Amino acid sequence: MASIVKRGKSYRVQVSLYKHGQHKRISQTFPTKKEASLWALEMELAKGEGKELAHRTTTFADFFENWIYLVKINDVKETTFQNYVRTSGIIRNLFQDIQLKDLNDIVVQKKIDEYAKTHSRKTTHEVLLKIKTSLRDAYARGYIVNDFAPLVKTRGVNPQKRNRALSITDFKKLRNYVLQHPEDEFNVLVLLALETGMRRGELLAIRPESLYEYGIEVRHSISPTSDDTSLKTQNAKRDVSINKEVYELINRIPVKENGYIFNFGGFKQSEQLADLLTVLDIKKTTFHGLRDTHASFLFAQDIDIAYVSKRLGHINVTTTQNYYLELVPEKKHQQDADALNLLSAL
Repeated sequence: MASIVKRGKSYRVQVSLYKHGQHKRISQTFPTKKEASLWALEMELAKGEGKELAHRTTTFADFFENWIYLVKINDVKETTFQNYVRTSGIIRNLFQDIQLKDLNDIVVQKKIDEYAKTHSRKTTHEVLLKIKTSLRDAYARGYIVNDFAPLVKTRGVNPQKRNRALSITDFKKLRNYVLQHPEDEFNVLVLLALETGMRRGELLAIRPESLYEYGIEVRHSISPTSDDTSLKTQNAKRDVSINKEVYELINRIPVKENGYIFNFGGFKQSEQLADLLTVLDIKKTTFHGLRDTHASFLFAQDIDIAYVSKRLGHINVTTTQNYYLELVPEKKHQQDADALNLLSAL
């Protein structure tokens, strides 16, 4: 097992090796403890000699943090890597000083259940997936003796959906208001979300060169957690048509110093939207809920699903079909009536 010793302002790492019947030690000095820890982990992973590593006293939190900076940083996109970094903080709070040698499915299940008490099932599942990935890697390299990751399950319940679609009545009410008050830049952003179904990051990434008569080229997305402006998927690259009135409203907004049309506003668009909906006496939804509203409205008008899928930038039509579960209320009531009428006519 590697040892790290502080010497003055530097850190010396020493790693024990056993090869061809002989014991050997290699060492190296680093200016920071983090660099020393990463190199130590890299050397230990490279050894790959078997299950004796399962008895090491490294904490799971330390292993996970070092693992993402050594292994995952080169395997995933920047935005995904930042998710791993955030998960590292969650793991440190949950597992604290629990060591690799003390991990098993019961310990991990208990911790993930604890996390699920205050988080949605979806969020808990995403954290657990990252934990499982690291545990499988640890097992493959001999850091733990058993591959128990598949035994750990996501529990808990899903809270009420916050990204709900607005009713047709509320959709029209909101659209009319923002259309009549374009002097507030945020209102134009809301209008665009309703008119295009674009994601918040895609809307914030609009530059003058993104516009054409009459439409928007979706090529980038702004994230609050990363400088990476690439789109979520390749399918997200698309051209979205808009009407002349909306196009002219966008062109009236002064371009910002950073080259974008809209202010990022601290990425608090959902909070701003909540205030606006309160003023208009409309039931609350999130900014992403405006995207759901756009999709639901198109479905309510019987627009071809293939067209809707392409307009939303979905990876396939199956993804788009999931929106049928969130149809605007008026359409659902009409479908209920149609279904009952058909049955009554038998």
